[in-house]
Amino acid sequence: MGNAARKATREKIRIQREQERRREQRRRQVMITVSVIGVVALIVGIVAIWQSTRNRSEVYAGELAPITRTAAGDVVMAKPGVEKPVLDIYEDFQCPWCKVFEENSGDTVKRLAAEGKVKVVYHPITVFPVEPMKGNSLRAATALRCVPGGKPWMAFHDRIFREQPEEGTTGFAIDDLVAWGKEAGVTDPGFEQCVRGQQGANEQLSYSAKARQDGKIEGTPTVRIDGRDVGNAMYVASDLEDAILDAQPK
Repeated sequence: MGNAARKATREKIRIQREQERRREQRRRQVMITVSVIGVVALIVGIVAIWQSTRNRSEVYAGELAPITRTAAGDVVMAKPGVEKPVLDIYEDFQCPWCKVFEENSGDTVKRLAAEGKVKVVYHPITVFPVEPMKGNSLRAATALRCVPGGKPWMAFHDRIFREQPEEGTTGFAIDDLVAWGKEAGVTDPGFEQCVRGQQGANEQLSYSAKARQDGKIEGTPTVRIDGRDVGNAMYVASDLEDAILDAQPK
């Protein structure tokens, strides 16, 4: 083989090796890119699952702490002897964000009270000044005043929120309130008459005005731990639980 032929052969081999080297580089780059994308996707997935788990509403079906109405008209849910921390919940049955709070965090609040980790004080108030929202709110809150406490109070409370009418529409009809209360387990023979007569309407309005003034309530829902507003943490059950546990007596 002459020098020219050998030179041509070497050049051909060099070109082939260079092409193979480039193909190998591209293959490695693709593998690295795919690996990075996979890791990023895994991290994003883990974060999404964590966020989903963190924000997921709890479903609590266990026993409730005792529920009693105070002379002032508040409703307390707490195990005997539990005085701190105090979770005050100011809510209006016609308030859409109150419904969101109950859907997101209501069951977590029940569980923590049942575990003796918090004293819960419900303040069902009427804040809407115009109809039909004012009438809706007043009928519902007045009907709930016909239940002194216990599991039926909570079941009726939750049912009212589930049946909340859209703003601007008339809802919470008397017949419905009577039916929902009985389905919630209210057995007091005077319950239906109390609801139909809206016997506690004036007391509800007075209670609402006093609660708003004393608590300096500007809107609902307002949720406080030992007098401090928790802000948007109320809508994330895990955040609200952390705030309650952080307030535990040391």
